[in-house]
Order: sequence, then C-alpha cells, then structure tokens
Amino acid sequence: MELTEDRIIAAPRATVWAALFDPEVLKACVPGCQELAGSAEDGFEAVVVQKVGPVKATFKGTVTMADLVEGESCTLVGEGKGGAAGFAKGEARVALEDADGGATKLSYVVDAKVGGKLAQLGSRIVDGFARRMAQDFFTRFQEKVEPPKLEDIASEADTSDGEKQGWFKRTFNS
Repeated sequence: MELTEDRIIAAPRATVWAALFDPEVLKACVPGCQELAGSAEDGFEAVVVQKVGPVKATFKGTVTMADLVEGESCTLVGEGKGGAAGFAKGEARVALEDADGGATKLSYVVDAKVGGKLAQLGSRIVDGFARRMAQDFFTRFQEKVEPPKLEDIASEADTSDGEKQGWFKRTFNS
C-alpha cells in the first residue's frame, strides 16, 4: 500500500531536516513508541506498541536512514516484528523544499507491508491503520517542529493565584 501527502511546515528547511534525525523528536512522533535508541548514522532501535483491529502487539524493530540528499530528501526504512501478531515493514520517502514565507513543504510517500496475523485482518483494516499511523506521525512531527502559533502565544495560562501568565513568563518562570 502506498500513501502520499504534502504538508507545509512553518519552519525553515534546515530546522525540519535536523528534526528528521533527532531521536527525541522521532520518539515523540511515532504513535505508541515506548523506546527509541540509536542515531541516524547507525540506525535506531525501537519498541512500539500498537493495536490493529483486534490484534495488539509489541513490535521490536529498526529504523535506518537511506538515500540521503543533505537538506533535500531521505528515506526512513523500518522493520518490526510483533511475535505471533506478525511483522510490519515499510519506508517513508521524504522530500523537502522551500515554501512561501520561510516555510518548508514536506512531501512524503509511505509504502507499508504486513505479514502474519496482521495480514489476515484484511486490507481495509490494515490500509486504514497504516494511513492513520503515517498521518499521526507527520501531524505530531509538524507540531513538534513548528514554533508556537500566535494564538497559542496570546492565550494565557492560569497561575495558582488565579492571575494570568503569558507564554514568556511561563517559559522563564518554570
């Protein structure tokens, strides 16, 4: 199954590129990720817990980076084994280009395959799951990389004494 999408991320291309290789960003973006260790150069080892239809499994696997074109494109290749549930493997080809206003256009093509009990669930369930995983990952990635929006900055948080406190004070009084 292949999924394709474009997103405009309100951050410079260099920032988006760096985030693609940051283990903390990746761990926060992968739905169900329990552990992520390693580096972009050597590859990452991950533990991800997911439920696909009636099958819940803990996948242990690897993610490596391939086809690197500095600042422009790369391919994230992943493979995980979920014991009796089966396996999942796939890749996400990611391309970056400049967009208006200093933003970055991130385009991706995800190709995913499953086997074992997961494959027996039927393509509609598996395809829907894969689509949701890809969209969740790139939505979380966008939220992590983009700076706070003006409306988020303008909204104020309550303090213990009932006074409002702006984002600047919240940031530096923590």
